[in-house]
Amino acid sequence: MRVIRTIAQMREALEYMRQGGHGPVGFVPTMGYLHEGHASLLRAAGEKSGTVVMSIFVNPLQFGPNEDYASYPRDEQRDLALAEREGADIVFIPSVEEMYPQPIRTGVSVSSLTTQLCGASRPGHFDGVTTVVSKLFNIVQPDYAFFGLKDAQQVAVLRRMVADLNMNVEIIACPIVREEDGLALSSRNVYLSAEERRQALVLFRSLREVRQALEDGKVRTVDEARALLVSVISESPLAVIDYAEILTFPDLESLEGGSKLSAAGGEVIMALAVKFGRTRLIDNNVFIPKEAHALV
Repeated sequence: MRVIRTIAQMREALEYMRQGGHGPVGFVPTMGYLHEGHASLLRAAGEKSGTVVMSIFVNPLQFGPNEDYASYPRDEQRDLALAEREGADIVFIPSVEEMYPQPIRTGVSVSSLTTQLCGASRPGHFDGVTTVVSKLFNIVQPDYAFFGLKDAQQVAVLRRMVADLNMNVEIIACPIVREEDGLALSSRNVYLSAEERRQALVLFRSLREVRQALEDGKVRTVDEARALLVSVISESPLAVIDYAEILTFPDLESLEGGSKLSAAGGEVIMALAVKFGRTRLIDNNVFIPKEAHALV
């Protein structure tokens, strides 16, 4: 496994790999502090690609002024051990100065899809994501790029960016990886106290209970499903709800509150963002309402 820190060396290494006939390039962009969710992305990349590239870069553009950029967890040696164990061929770890050698005046922005959910709560966040991912795609030029569905809005935004700009890369969405008790894996879980960690299980429970209510016919409309989500989450004294929404997927359009979910005409997403202490966690389910058992 090679560790590369400059764009020039990254391009040189990938050109060498391509000339050597190593097959398609699979790319896993990350911000580091890796966990089993990232490991699953690396395994998926290995199954579909001849060369697996992972990047580790905590991107300042996607953090707001009062967010946790400075304190975001970092552990390069631990990350490299996991990457090697899971078969990464190249790990690209650029500095901020390497990625942004001068004040950036050019960005990439996806409209509409970024005004809901985390886009509404974190203004400018997705502009930072699409800009850095565009830069990384230009540097690595992957055939496939792998992202976890825990951030389903990010997957939807990046797929639209790739389609609209005719980027020659396929976005592969991989299932959410959870702890045995249901908590979605996140690098930010390390911030949780023991009690916050226990109460955070309400996120998975709320999604599961709405799913069950849909299957049982006890919940039918958008308003009913949203009300049940909020009701279950509110049972946790520490939970502060940022949003609990039900939208179409992947277009992330609003649904009429009184309309039946089964009339949505395709996939919808139940999406949550909830704070426990200083830690903001997200979770979701994407499903076809008339086939509630088909949740992914």
